[in-house]
Amino acid sequence: MVGFFITANYLFKKIVKKFNLPAFVPPDFRMYFYYQIFKFYNAFVLKKIAFSQGLRYGVGGLLLLLLLGAGVLYSYQDKIINLFVAEANQHLKTKVQVGHISLSLLRKFPDLAITLKNVTITESFTNSKAPLAQAEQLYFTFNVWDVLRGQYRVQEMFLEEGNVAIKFLPDGTGNYQVFTPDTTQTQNKPFAFELKKITVRNVALTYADQRRQQYFNLKNQQVQATLQVSNKTIEVAATGQTHLQTIRIEGDDYFQDKQVGVQTKLVVDRVNRTVQISSGEVAVGPARYQVAGNVSYAGPTNLNIRFAGKNTNVQSLLALLPPKFSRVLGEYQSEGRIYFNGTVQGITSGKANPRVLVRFGCRQATFYHPASQQKLEDLNLQGEFSNGPQQNNQTSTIQLNNIRGKLKNRPFTGGVLYRNLQDPFLQVKLKGTLDVAHALELFPNDNLSRGGGEVTVDIALAGKLQAFQSQQGYGQVSSSGEINLKNAAFQVKNYPLRFRQLHGNFIFRKSDLAVSDFTGKLGSSDFLINGYFKNVLGWLFLTKQRLLVEADFTSRFLNFDELLREDKPIRSTTISNKRPGANPAYQLAISPYLGFDVKTTVDRVQFRRFTGKNLTGILRLNNRVISSPGLALQTTGGQFAIQGLLDGRQPNNLQVTTLTTVNQLKLDSLFYVFENFGQQFLVQRHLRGTLTATVHSDLYFNRHLNPLTDRMEAEIKARIQNGQLINFEPMQKLAPFIPKRELANLQFSELSNTFWIQDRTVFIPEMEVRSNASRVSVIGVQGTHTFDQQLDYRFRVPLRNKNARVTDETGNLLVSNGPNIFLRLKGSENNYKIALDKQRVKTKIAQDLQREKQEYKEVRQPDKKGTSPKTSAPQPNQDEYFDF
Repeated sequence: MVGFFITANYLFKKIVKKFNLPAFVPPDFRMYFYYQIFKFYNAFVLKKIAFSQGLRYGVGGLLLLLLLGAGVLYSYQDKIINLFVAEANQHLKTKVQVGHISLSLLRKFPDLAITLKNVTITESFTNSKAPLAQAEQLYFTFNVWDVLRGQYRVQEMFLEEGNVAIKFLPDGTGNYQVFTPDTTQTQNKPFAFELKKITVRNVALTYADQRRQQYFNLKNQQVQATLQVSNKTIEVAATGQTHLQTIRIEGDDYFQDKQVGVQTKLVVDRVNRTVQISSGEVAVGPARYQVAGNVSYAGPTNLNIRFAGKNTNVQSLLALLPPKFSRVLGEYQSEGRIYFNGTVQGITSGKANPRVLVRFGCRQATFYHPASQQKLEDLNLQGEFSNGPQQNNQTSTIQLNNIRGKLKNRPFTGGVLYRNLQDPFLQVKLKGTLDVAHALELFPNDNLSRGGGEVTVDIALAGKLQAFQSQQGYGQVSSSGEINLKNAAFQVKNYPLRFRQLHGNFIFRKSDLAVSDFTGKLGSSDFLINGYFKNVLGWLFLTKQRLLVEADFTSRFLNFDELLREDKPIRSTTISNKRPGANPAYQLAISPYLGFDVKTTVDRVQFRRFTGKNLTGILRLNNRVISSPGLALQTTGGQFAIQGLLDGRQPNNLQVTTLTTVNQLKLDSLFYVFENFGQQFLVQRHLRGTLTATVHSDLYFNRHLNPLTDRMEAEIKARIQNGQLINFEPMQKLAPFIPKRELANLQFSELSNTFWIQDRTVFIPEMEVRSNASRVSVIGVQGTHTFDQQLDYRFRVPLRNKNARVTDETGNLLVSNGPNIFLRLKGSENNYKIALDKQRVKTKIAQDLQREKQEYKEVRQPDKKGTSPKTSAPQPNQDEYFDF
């Protein structure tokens, strides 16, 4: 043990002499040092651990360093912390909140570190309580040997797990002025900040400049900066990784959600107030963007920066652009020589922007979509972006010149000019032949697929984008050239039919398109169009633009059963008794961005059972309302004409208001075509004859063309000629009054009446059916028939009374004044009964009594001479029966 104390005391004296420690050392520190030496002595000397001589010295030296640091920490921690707080307070102008402060040896070994936890620094705006910076941990490190000499110099700072928010007001004032400059000589001060290295880990940084309309948002994952400070210069070298959320300039976002590597060296000339960037590199994926130049801040900030791309591709170039420019091409990849370089020169301030010039392009490049692997080959172009002579959005231009390439071995050329980002002007030239299938695979379209055929293009167009949006702007848009389709085909999204065999010529005139002999097929339907498509450029290139069509439309056959069919069938919601689910599902959707005025000629049309031919007329569409001053066609052996409108402004409440005229339509065919109008009581096999009618109607349908029957209203003025009622079961119930053989085929030469439809009910006013029945040639009918097939018919059947019949010269019945029987048919179409109509009998008796009473009064009145005429009691005829 004596040897241990001698050795320990010897080492202690050597350390005091080596580091010029104070002559008087606190006893507690001496004892702490002895204790640590004893532990070392016990481990490595008394127990004789078998280490090699060199390793033993190394471990011993490390342990000695630990012992030395622990001693310094124990003896000087309060002094160091107090000096740090006092020095920091001298330089801080804003409030700083610290959760805990301590001195640590192991945090940033081998240096001592002042550790600040849960730090919040308030920004420098007057009366603001918003934080400039927040950090979970903030470290300032000291060299142990400097501390032993009594020199406390902060040389390195670590900022971990926090955020920094830098702001600039419209007047240019920043919120980061939290430190006052240090004007004293650091060598004469016991404590000083001499930062030589700054390390930032997992710190989010936001930068918002209201004056320049700029906003940056990034998170530094691991960035280190080394400093070399002299009286005249500060040399900075920084390297690390950061995740860039966005760089927003005047509302446009650049570099969105990119992992970026940064490596730069710069020199700050403190005398001349300049920053010289000797080398700088920003890495985005495999691409490297090299930056060099200088910045002068003696007066207004003056930039002279050069940058160039290395290992750039399509993705790296698109990363520089806002999403509104890059979204369309974001999935594409490229191969070949793609270059990028530019300059930023001039003063930047709240009133001025520097001149920005960026040149880019490619040579013999290949451009392809990774999903389809279809390629645009041998692509060459020269591009340039400039913010123009006034360095703002209004004078900015993007140009793509000398575009050349091949699309499936078919060459094309072109050029694009996009000028004035605030009020854009677009100029496009394109010439070439495109394979539709290949083009749709290379440039997938959300609305088109399954292409085929060829498109030959030779067009040039120019004009402001706003001019495409209005009728008044047509004069400001110039376009020329033409497009030719040759056996083209494509499929529209969410539509089951495919456009095919498309041929035609399209000539551009201003913003319009002249269409010549545009033919094609859609399912089993075909079409031929000649006319004009107005505002076609705005409709193609912009959103929510209207396309106006003025044309002649001709077709040999239109199959609306296919044209209106949906992809997925739905269960039927009609009021018929058919089994639901068997009918196909239809849908009528009218675009708010389409209008037309079309002269129509169709040889044949079909919709389910309905067929017509020689359809002619005019159709108009405006503001989702289809109207026609008149359409005519031939169907079911007669003529059919209609005028009115279909209001599609409420897609699930389609209103159809029409005036329909039918002439000489065959009744049985009409009932068959319209599927017996949703009922099975009176069907096509029961009827013969021809119908002439005028129908005023307000009908309503949902988007699937199912009728909304509770809202339907109609007035039908109908006349049936040469009619026959064949084997109609309810008429068979009249066999006690009419011979059954005559009821089997009840014929009438003419029937006229006016019918109403309202509240899901057909109202039939009383009418007389003059039939061929020998005993009852005039039958009265009235009643109601609901859409739920509830029947309520009333019949007036005359009883046999030859003397009460009045005929014309040819023997046709004119009047039947004989007695009648009143019957009522009530129930459903499958379950009904015919019985005596007691109510009408009572009403008839009351009316007859009243009439006879009046006649009796008239008979009893005296004549002018005061005498009463002689009367005799009436005697009934032998064959007369009273009404009952």
